[in-house]
Amino acid sequence: MVYFVITYYLSSMLIANTETIAGKEIKETLGIVRGSTVRAKNFGSDFFASLKNIVGGEISEYTRLLADAREQALERLIQDAEEIGADAVVGVRFTTSAVMQGSAEILAYGTAVKF
Repeated sequence: MVYFVITYYLSSMLIANTETIAGKEIKETLGIVRGSTVRAKNFGSDFFASLKNIVGGEISEYTRLLADAREQALERLIQDAEEIGADAVVGVRFTTSAVMQGSAEILAYGTAVKF
C-alpha cells in the first residue's frame, strides 16, 4: 500500500494511489477532484533534445519539464480537494495527452474523502 502526505500552503493532505488508507475509515466521499497543467517545449530544450537524439541517452530537459508539470498538477489537485473540505484524496492517478504538437497536458485526478 502506497500513500504519502503532501504539505502544501501550511496544510497537510493525505494522498493515496489506493482506494483505501490503512488505519483510516472513510466516512464520506466528496467527489472527483482534479488538477492539470499544459506545458510546451521551448527552443532551448528542443536544441539539446535533438543533440541527445543523435548520441542517445535520457533527455533530461524533457524529464525535468514533465516532473515539474506533474508537481503542478498535483498541487492543483490538492487545492481542489481543500476547497471542498477533503481530508484526503484516494485513487490518485496521472494521465497525459497531447494538446498540440510540442505540448502536452498532465492531469492528476482522484476521489476526495473525509475521515
